[in-house]
Amino acid sequence: MIKAELKRRGLSYADLVGKLADIGVMDSEPNIRNKLSRGKFTAVFLVQCLEAIGANVVSIQ
Repeated sequence: MIKAELKRRGLSYADLVGKLADIGVMDSEPNIRNKLSRGKFTAVFLVQCLEAIGANVVSIQ
């Protein structure tokens, strides 16, 4: 879901790192890339990412 939202918004992993830092979540690009490629992360991280990229509404299909 996060990858799809990033693609839909034209954002890169580096952009996500910067936006997460803006809301106080410090993480490295390789770490985020690994989390997303594995698909194993907490619900809190999911919500933080969606909040950081401004995804107020997410379509699940």
